Amino acid sequence: MSIAASIRSQMVPVHREGYPFIGIFAVVTLILFWFWQPLGWLGLALTIWCALFFRDPPRVTAVREGLLVSPADGMVSMVTQAAPPAELGMGDAPLPRVSIFMSVFDCHINRSPLAGRIERIAYRAGIFLNADLDKASEDNERNSFLIDAQGVRIAVVQIAGLVARRIVPFTTEGQSVEAGQRIGMIRFGSRVDVYLPAGGTFQVAVGQKAVAGETVIADLRAAPNDRNFRLD
Repeated sequence: MSIAASIRSQMVPVHREGYPFIGIFAVVTLILFWFWQPLGWLGLALTIWCALFFRDPPRVTAVREGLLVSPADGMVSMVTQAAPPAELGMGDAPLPRVSIFMSVFDCHINRSPLAGRIERIAYRAGIFLNADLDKASEDNERNSFLIDAQGVRIAVVQIAGLVARRIVPFTTEGQSVEAGQRIGMIRFGSRVDVYLPAGGTFQVAVGQKAVAGETVIADLRAAPNDRNFRLD
């Protein structure tokens, strides 16, 4: 393998949504170098960060009926019971919910937790609180997906954070999706919530690192409480 091919094999693809931002950062960096070299190096560091933010690495997704994979890279910040977004029409009874917080250093491409059909997409404007706060689920700008998998309905909710200013969906209502398929992204720090049907059980714990499309967060065919956790 040539050196060029070896370098290409190690490079992580960048999603097309990031090209305009990376270009802007690069132009500003050149201007900063022209004004004062130390500022130019700072601009270069920020340009590299911007490219990493929009990275879109391939993922290997476990495929089996009943398995749900994480829709986002990040830290599991909450595992609780909460009412799903009203705009999805799922009722106001509390359902099992897991929240995954994405920092500005995580990959921000969101993926479908399971194979199914997108029954509804509902956008709601809101404010921009810290996405790690519980009330962000109710008050922040959000975009919600209701996915039907042969009668099993789950909700995936993209929540804008303190810095995020745009939620970008990649899919449309009525579209069929595969487990691990890209469904959208949120720019610059945010959170994704997943709601299970009543009685469902998540198989992740608060503080656990999740990888979109790979980390199994729930198994709808498993018995409740059949997995324990320990801190090492």
